[in-house]
Amino acid sequence: MKGRKVAVGGRRDQGTVVGDESPAEPDDNSPFRPLSALIRLYVYALHGCLCEVVFTAVYDWCSTRDKRLTGHSSMWALPMYGSAIFFMETLRTRLQAQNHSLPVRLTVYTLFIYIWEFSWGVGLRLLEACPWDYSARRYNLAGLVTLEYALAWAVAAFIAEQHVIKNTLRIRLKSD
Repeated sequence: MKGRKVAVGGRRDQGTVVGDESPAEPDDNSPFRPLSALIRLYVYALHGCLCEVVFTAVYDWCSTRDKRLTGHSSMWALPMYGSAIFFMETLRTRLQAQNHSLPVRLTVYTLFIYIWEFSWGVGLRLLEACPWDYSARRYNLAGLVTLEYALAWAVAAFIAEQHVIKNTLRIRLKSD
């Protein structure tokens, strides 16, 4: 990224440009360009993996009191989280355009996350590579999803909508 500057915000102020939240084609006259889809996928993948490591560290600490906080994840989480949050961009735009309330949007996102996790789980299980198994959980479906995580997924969806997606779409790179 040599020769590029990053700008975040909503106005031009002392050389800093903050864009709107639209990943659409940039204005040809503007020296700043929104992040490409590939870079957004990268940001979302890293965010998802970081959240999973933090969640597993805290979850394990609550059950074992292990102060090492050794969270964990899988390399499969990168494409899974990256693509999920990337598709949530479009879902977010549509739901907000239809003026759905936050509770409705969070419900839709949570259902989407469950469908996404189940789909990835089926695919990874066919490859004998599924890194999770919720079979021991009370409310599970084929060991691939569990309703016990509904609140955690809703909170994750809130963070994704209100912070991660919103701010990632506002980042602009200065063109050469």
